[in-house]
Amino acid sequence: MNPTLILFFFISSLLLFAGNSGRSLTHAAEGQWQLLQKSIGISAMHMQLLHNDRVVIFDRTDFGKSNLPLPAGKCRNDPNDTVLPIDCTAHSAEYDVLSNTVRPLMVQTDVWCSSGAVMPDGRLIQTGGFNDGERKVRIFNPCGGCDWQEISYGLSVRRWYATNHILPDGRQIIIGGRRQFNYEFYPKTSASKNVYSLPFLVQTNDPRIENNLYPFVFLNGDGNLFIFSNNRAILFDYAKNVVVKTYPEIPGGDPRCYPSTGSAVLLPLKNLERSLVEAEVLVCGGAPKGSFNQAMNGKFVKALNTCGRLKITDSSPQWVMETMPQARVMGDMALLPNGNVLIINGGSSGTAGWEYGREPVLNPVLYKPQNPSGSRFEVQNPSTIPRMYHSTAVLLRDGRVLVGGSNPHTYYNFTGVLFPTELSLEAFMPSYLDSGFSNIRPKIIAPISQSKIGYRKELVIQFSILGQINQNMISVTMVAPSFTTHSFSMNQRLLVLTTGKVSVTGKSSYQIQVTTPGSGNLAPSGYYLLYVVHQEIPSEGIWVQIQ
Repeated sequence: MNPTLILFFFISSLLLFAGNSGRSLTHAAEGQWQLLQKSIGISAMHMQLLHNDRVVIFDRTDFGKSNLPLPAGKCRNDPNDTVLPIDCTAHSAEYDVLSNTVRPLMVQTDVWCSSGAVMPDGRLIQTGGFNDGERKVRIFNPCGGCDWQEISYGLSVRRWYATNHILPDGRQIIIGGRRQFNYEFYPKTSASKNVYSLPFLVQTNDPRIENNLYPFVFLNGDGNLFIFSNNRAILFDYAKNVVVKTYPEIPGGDPRCYPSTGSAVLLPLKNLERSLVEAEVLVCGGAPKGSFNQAMNGKFVKALNTCGRLKITDSSPQWVMETMPQARVMGDMALLPNGNVLIINGGSSGTAGWEYGREPVLNPVLYKPQNPSGSRFEVQNPSTIPRMYHSTAVLLRDGRVLVGGSNPHTYYNFTGVLFPTELSLEAFMPSYLDSGFSNIRPKIIAPISQSKIGYRKELVIQFSILGQINQNMISVTMVAPSFTTHSFSMNQRLLVLTTGKVSVTGKSSYQIQVTTPGSGNLAPSGYYLLYVVHQEIPSEGIWVQIQ
């Protein structure tokens, strides 16, 4: 066939595919981008997926009006607001994934640069913020018409740029924040109503720069917390207020936490039946020492292009360094259902902070932890929208990654600036969602979504695959949805369940028996997304609640 004719048919088919979609699509060999909403009226500084397939999004309240009005003449009356005490616009919203619609929500006090986690019963607990919001606790219950409820003085001290993590007993621990070298718990009990000193946050504080805000926190399988701040980490027994282990400084000694903002994930937990479950942390990107001061003076230093990988359960752990395809600061890292890591958003020079980032990195990168060193990174198809300071990304149940935010300005600013305030929502669709894989993509038949499961129980999962099955390449994963802000996804974890043999139950129908995690140290009680993965192609997830 004539090469020109081949090119014509190829382009025509792409245009036909895009034209048949209800939402705007761009396509390339590795991953697709989908514009979901040109504007949701607010910038997505914080995001959390809930078990009703709705994403709670919020920004901050102290910049004046947003572009999303509150309904029926409803207004926020906050005499402490520094810009607009009476405000009839929303600074939070609920995004319905299934209908691609937005419902305005009302937060009363300032939630700027705050933190949160989902409780075992599915309620979102958000903590802290700025000004009159700094000691508030806010509760969002995932029901049809619910809105934020606020508890005054729910925190013992002010929390701004803190990190939360859900604990095996169902409480949250809230760690650090600006000028807070300590931690506390929520909800309060008679035994845990105090603030507890954490000298490690003092040791990792760079004077006048910090680099210890939004520390990277992960629950280890022994019940202790891995805490990474600035350029080093500890294993911490929060119950006894004791450092169990001190890890080596990351090679190079450059900072990775806010404002020299990198990102981090706990890599998938496997072999859960073992007495010692190996845990490994991956820290990527950030900014070299001194970058923040340089940015304040108008010089934007190239970001870090390295990742450090650390087996935190080893007796003598050492960092293993890897080089990313691009330098990146303010990037997000999302665990995908098949165990790969998506590195997305951010810039390649400067730091976090107002107007301090430059050179947007439009291409996500896929990191495949199981591949040999040197072949783990794969550059993906680029977005057309810069996602700089105050961007977010969260995994959705269908395997897409929801991307929003970007506002490096004190106020909403849409003209005459390098990176206008971004109110849009996009979805990045990894290549496993390509239609060419539909024949090998599993579909879960049972259990049904919203099922309750227990610890260390045998669970039979029924699924179908239309094409030929490779029984040796079936796995089952559980993913905890994260609270994401400022390039860190709090509470994010993925567990690869122990599986038995696959058995045939009918034409294109199969079942597999799995063992659920053994304790809350591995999987704190709450809602998870459960996936069947075949040849690295995940099913659509179902919600399960482990308790």
